[in-house]
Amino acid sequence: MRPRSRLSRQLPILYEDDALVVVDKPAGLPAVPIPGSANPSALSLVAASLARKKQRAFVVHRIDRFASGILLFAKTERDRETLVRQFLEHTPVRQYLAVVRGHLKVREGNLVHYFRRVGMFQKLRTEQDPEAARAKLRYSVERLLRGATLVRVELETGLQNQIRAQFAAIGHPVVGDRKYRPEESSEPLIDRVALHAAHIEFVHPRSRERISVDCEPPRDFGRLILGLSPPGGERS
Repeated sequence: MRPRSRLSRQLPILYEDDALVVVDKPAGLPAVPIPGSANPSALSLVAASLARKKQRAFVVHRIDRFASGILLFAKTERDRETLVRQFLEHTPVRQYLAVVRGHLKVREGNLVHYFRRVGMFQKLRTEQDPEAARAKLRYSVERLLRGATLVRVELETGLQNQIRAQFAAIGHPVVGDRKYRPEESSEPLIDRVALHAAHIEFVHPRSRERISVDCEPPRDFGRLILGLSPPGGERS
């Protein structure tokens, strides 16, 4: 793996070669441009940097605007098609760290729900709903906090807002998630959803080698965990 470098506006590169680039997206920066907005996006920053090397950037997948962490771009259409096919088949390993409200009764397990997107929200439905999409994830408890839990989540499907919607559906919303729990707007320790894309594994579109990339949580995520840590730092 090549040494970490930086894009313009301090967007860190976690991995890069002739086919792809993996960046650490900060919370608040949209993955792609917002229609009607002139504000930057991860795509626009990556594209501007690569243009100086006469390369291009193509979107492979997305993460929530207010989540932080790993975001993958291809440099050619052919590489993008190969990578997107992997995501459609759900073969990449995608792991997130999330801080959720309360203590989960089961320390590791699967969550399966059915959602229908209504406007900007995922609405809970039943399996019988022909317009509902299946959402599945695996989780494990990393650390018990005061009134909250740090969990590691591995996605098996890739719905928009999936982690946020699924944990809200079982009564353990993600800390700071005002969208699925408006009361989170009063959380003083973090001003965004406590969700971080921490790990990804996928097959390289050219070499067919397994690529594994990790990304440490940003400072605000660490401050939240520190602020919610009980005396003695109880762990799972």
